[in-house]
Amino acid sequence: MPYNLVVNEKDQQYEFHVAGSVAKIEFKRKENKIYLIHTEVPQELGGKGIASALVKAVLEDIEKKNLTLIPKCPFVAGYLERHPEWKRLT
Repeated sequence: MPYNLVVNEKDQQYEFHVAGSVAKIEFKRKENKIYLIHTEVPQELGGKGIASALVKAVLEDIEKKNLTLIPKCPFVAGYLERHPEWKRLT
C-alpha cells in the first residue's frame, strides 16, 4: 500500500498519515546536510512495514533534494545496513 510522504517543516519531521495515526521520522537540517534523528511508528501500525516504507520514501526525498544524509537514528542506520545502495547519500 503506497503512502503519501508529508514533509512537516514546522515540526521538522517526515510523516505518513495512516488510519488516523502518524508515523514519523524527526530531522534537523543544516545547510545541505540532513540529520535523521528518531523514527516513531504508533503501536497500532507496528509490524506492517510502515517504518521501512517511511525510511525509503524519506531517502528518496533526500536524494531528490541533493542533501547529505547523517543517520543518527538506529532504525535508519539499520535500514542502510540492509539496503547498502542508499549509503551513497551519506
